[in-house]
Amino acid sequence: MSLDILKNPNPELRKKSSPVAEDRFGTQELKDLGAELIQAMMDDDGIGIAAPQVGIHERIIVVNMKHTGPAVFVNPRVTRFSTSTIEFEEGCLSVPGIYGIVERPKKVTVEAFTMDGQPVSLNLKHLEAVIFQHEIDHLDGILFIDKVKEFTHGNNVQV
Repeated sequence: MSLDILKNPNPELRKKSSPVAEDRFGTQELKDLGAELIQAMMDDDGIGIAAPQVGIHERIIVVNMKHTGPAVFVNPRVTRFSTSTIEFEEGCLSVPGIYGIVERPKKVTVEAFTMDGQPVSLNLKHLEAVIFQHEIDHLDGILFIDKVKEFTHGNNVQV
């Protein structure tokens, strides 16, 4: 099955997502969904994607990690963030052709689960911190355009 990425202003993108229940960890259904999200992200040359972007309102994201490639994170949440910030030009698979400067914490700690239910804690900085924050925003119905300080012409990557 191929997942289609929803485009703004589709109201599905503004819905809050529900946590994935523990009894779904390790199921073939969850693993298949993770694989489909990875494929949808790669098909559109993204570096991150969140389940709501394909109309699935569960707290699942995929991030193309710098050293290990695409990874699925279930029920991710930012548990700590730095007071120092970074400005980064963001784009989004759900908001094609629009780019802008967004200011976010430069470093974050994210806690999540693997698809098998193993807890993970990640200390992230710079681009990876931005990607996680961008994707977690999707889980709460927030798009990067809600946070843009200045719209640009798009010299960077879409997350």
